Amino acid sequence: MRIRVDWRSSCSLTGTVLKWLAVPLSVPLALAIYDGDPVYPFVIAIIVTVIAGLALETLSDDRDIGQREAFLMVAVTWLGVAVVGAVPFVTAGVGTIAHPVDAMFESMSGLTTTGATVIDDFEAHSRSILLWRQLIQWLGGLGILIVAIGLLSNLMVGGAQLMETETQTQNVRKLRPQIDETARLIWGLYVGLTVLAAATFYALNLLGLAPNMDLFNAVAHALTSVSTAGFSPEGESIGAFSPIVQWAVMPFMILGATNFILLYYLTQGEYTRPFESEELRFYLGVLAVFGGIVIGILYVDATFERGLEPTIRHGLFNVVSLVTTTGYASTNFDLWSPGAKHMLFLCMFIGGMAGSTTCSIKSFRWLVILKGLRRNLFTAVHPRAVRPIRLGESVIDEDTVRDIFTYVMLAIILFFALTILIVVDAARAGNGVTEFEALGAAASIFLNIGPAFGMAGPMDNYHGFPITTRAIMVIMMWIGRIEIIPVLVLLTPAFWRS
Repeated sequence: MRIRVDWRSSCSLTGTVLKWLAVPLSVPLALAIYDGDPVYPFVIAIIVTVIAGLALETLSDDRDIGQREAFLMVAVTWLGVAVVGAVPFVTAGVGTIAHPVDAMFESMSGLTTTGATVIDDFEAHSRSILLWRQLIQWLGGLGILIVAIGLLSNLMVGGAQLMETETQTQNVRKLRPQIDETARLIWGLYVGLTVLAAATFYALNLLGLAPNMDLFNAVAHALTSVSTAGFSPEGESIGAFSPIVQWAVMPFMILGATNFILLYYLTQGEYTRPFESEELRFYLGVLAVFGGIVIGILYVDATFERGLEPTIRHGLFNVVSLVTTTGYASTNFDLWSPGAKHMLFLCMFIGGMAGSTTCSIKSFRWLVILKGLRRNLFTAVHPRAVRPIRLGESVIDEDTVRDIFTYVMLAIILFFALTILIVVDAARAGNGVTEFEALGAAASIFLNIGPAFGMAGPMDNYHGFPITTRAIMVIMMWIGRIEIIPVLVLLTPAFWRS
């Protein structure tokens, strides 16, 4: 078989990304030196990633890539970075994440911003290891390739193709004529939001409103709230902090799941322009409606006796967290009534806006699907009518509509397939998993949410699942985060030889 994909160029560019991964690894290394903790986990990881990156770079000098090479690079880069991200966990040799499978689970969960964890005892780990968990989520939140395109001048060729493959949005050229300028602008917004979040959280500590939100926690939670990722150094997640912190975190989760192009308009003083976006109005409407329903269910639940403000706060916080795929928890919602938990389960399938840090199916696709269904009902009555699907003033072409329906169908099929695998493997291992636990865990893993229900609940972790299940979950997090297609196309013979 003659391979017609320039895999050498794809792997060479992946090597460039891996080589520069040594820069973020130096941050927890510096903290380890400051705290007097072992530095070898990060030194080894830096050596591994630099050697692997340099070796891959030698495969090709060609920086020009096409669509196929972009698909290959996206898939390989996310996998390669996750492998490097697991090295500090294994070499540190502490806790459950010292096992290679669990280290890979934690790293892939971090990079894909899933937020699911296998850590049993957070206190056993050094601050530097916990910071690396947070930092790898921050890198994955924006998209490791957007960071690379914005920072590395030798990735400019094919940059637009990479960004569109990475984000599944076709509007990356709207802000600047040069794609590297667009990437840097988006990266600048991301950094700015993160700094603002850290300053806000730490200010609450200085004001005496959040005693345990010290500088480390402020930075750690800023990294994973803006990235809609969900890792926390605290075993109780955001529930470990005062109510005002929970209120303060919500806006940053919402902003992180908002299209960064719309956030750019806000920085330019165009305060009304973002609300011209039909997708933004739909996204905010979903948060309001689902939040109102969950709050109502909790309010009439006789077993949930916490007063009006806690009811509103916990109901809205956890809806925002799951819709934006952040995965923080303000309380153990696994103890809520079945009605509330089923509403939270539905929240997992929504997602924020396209062009943001969020995962799941995304509000853009649901909006197009709803408009498509409404059009089908109209044409059933008026068969001669020609009625295109519009978002605002723009017409959505029929190829995009078909792609969206295909993607959602594939996502649902893979979700049910993972559910079956979880149930079957748990039965094989003699580990009882209920159907709802399996459904929640499958949705949470594949849609990159984080917490689910039962043994995967917000105050528990995924270590209770069999090791074979956790290995499968690693693959499914990877497939779900890069939007299915870049992985599936690699499995088709036509991709390689036609």
